[in-house]
Amino acid sequence: MTVDPDTKPKPTRAAFADGPRLLADIGATHARFGLETGPGVLSQVTVLRCDDYDGIVPLLHAYLAGHPNQRINHAAFALANPISGDFIRMTNRDWQFSTDEVRRALGLSTLLIVNDFTALAMALPGFQARDLLQVGGGEAQTHAVSGVLGPGTGLGVSGVIPTIDGFVTLGSEGGHVNFAPSDEREFAILQYAWREWKHVSNERLISGPGVELIYRALAQRNGVEAPPRSTAEIMAAALDAGDALCLEVLETFAGMLGSAAANLAVTLGAFGGIFIGGGIVPRMGEWFARSPFRARFEAKGRFTDYIAQIPTYVIMTPNPALYGVSAILLEHLRGRSGANTLMDRVQQLRHELSPAEQRVASLVVDHPRKVLSEPIAEIARLADVSQPTVIRFCRSLGFQGLAEFKLKFAGSLTGTIPVRHSQVRVTDSTHDLSAKVIDNTVSAILKFRDALDVHAIDRAIELLRRARRVEFYAMGNSRAVALDGQHKFFRFRIPAALYGDSHLLNLAAGLLGPGDVVIAISTGGQLPDLLEAVDTARAQGADVIAITSSKSPLAKKASVCLSVDHSEDSTTFLSMISRILQLLLIDIMSVGISLGAQGEGSQGSQADIEQRRLLISHLDI
Repeated sequence: MTVDPDTKPKPTRAAFADGPRLLADIGATHARFGLETGPGVLSQVTVLRCDDYDGIVPLLHAYLAGHPNQRINHAAFALANPISGDFIRMTNRDWQFSTDEVRRALGLSTLLIVNDFTALAMALPGFQARDLLQVGGGEAQTHAVSGVLGPGTGLGVSGVIPTIDGFVTLGSEGGHVNFAPSDEREFAILQYAWREWKHVSNERLISGPGVELIYRALAQRNGVEAPPRSTAEIMAAALDAGDALCLEVLETFAGMLGSAAANLAVTLGAFGGIFIGGGIVPRMGEWFARSPFRARFEAKGRFTDYIAQIPTYVIMTPNPALYGVSAILLEHLRGRSGANTLMDRVQQLRHELSPAEQRVASLVVDHPRKVLSEPIAEIARLADVSQPTVIRFCRSLGFQGLAEFKLKFAGSLTGTIPVRHSQVRVTDSTHDLSAKVIDNTVSAILKFRDALDVHAIDRAIELLRRARRVEFYAMGNSRAVALDGQHKFFRFRIPAALYGDSHLLNLAAGLLGPGDVVIAISTGGQLPDLLEAVDTARAQGADVIAITSSKSPLAKKASVCLSVDHSEDSTTFLSMISRILQLLLIDIMSVGISLGAQGEGSQGSQADIEQRRLLISHLDI
């Protein structure tokens, strides 16, 4: 284990309220970790060799073992690999894993995994002059596309596109385009590579392993005896000892990289600049600025004048991808933040906004109801800004636009939304009454989503996957939810029954045993007959999953409580929104069981598994 001191100056900012965030940049050779204790503030930056571990989970545990007293809730990793869906099979290592399984293994609430050069591209907007070494001429244009590529174990390629309210990064695998030689020497190297591969990509040559291949190919071409050398040894022999063959290798490598960078520049129209990252070029230092790189970059024939305007930079700051995943995680968590904290977030982030966006923030803080009720044109007029500025303000807070911001903001102002808010007046039109019911329900669902205890849901799903039998206990308005659950679980080929009669509940509970599961559903969680049945079920060795208020007697008696804490006056009104939230929990567990069944051949017969797979194809998710 080595510790990489991070010398990048950081501003002093407040710590995250939910604890430090785990950031990682995991390549094929090395993995870099850090704890982000506040926005842009890294500590405990550590480098581990991937070869020392047989999978990503042991690698992560090795880093976290050095910080046993840190409770980590959120994490984001950059990975040198294409990212598509939950399951990841690494290209340059024999590791494969499920993102969600890793999240569970670490006990995280949030885990994001992105391509390493997508992360590096996201870091570009935050770089300062001190973080970069400019190579050659050119001047970056503002609000222009930028490209990034970097040779390491492979060749990463990405880009960043400015938009009206931020940046969009490209998830690219551009390192795998065909290598195109520019002269006879490079053609000889290509012919040498063809002996091993039919398809020779840029990554085969413009990378760490590529340096070694170029070394062997040039030794053969030049007719010289050359001892086997690693990339690091080739670089040291060239830069420190002036070895002629090794210098030729680096010059050839720099020229190839210049051509690849120029191709990316003209492809993207990257007048914001081309940035070189990765683990190889920064170690070349000032030599790279004198190398053939820039001359080859500008060697574009008719487009020489075009490309000469584009600046090229080497990223010199340590651990740049960690700042990219930090930015990606920050935006994700902003979008998931609870509705009741939105006003606080507006006030806390005001100083980070542009002057025009600050005027919108002031309007939101000073006149919140007006912001909710007025259209965008009037909001822009009242804040003395343009309509696009209003949109930029919303997106700075993590929302897609004004409509989504208003929906969340309405929840933050009303807190819990009693169903009486959905009651209509005689004068209300059908449109008005529909809007009241839907808006209040959607706001409640969003707030419910943000308050979900994912660890409790994990435990509930695990109990249900192992269950011999599932019984639903519910009375009154909750019986409709229990009936929905019984129908879904029966289709999983799990024996399921529903009891809603006060005389039968305790009798049914007395017939249960270990391995059986009761799902008890109650808005208030105080019905004596239901509580007695739950006590009996627990005494018989069965587990109980309660869908109820977290403060209720039922919650305290359950093995697992899935909380529904929405406030409704059930003595006066029907429990409309609470019932919908209870149904959502049934759906979440159903989908969790269906997904788990796809990879658990040991549970049930093959026919059962196929039946569950068929079921998930009919679930609307």
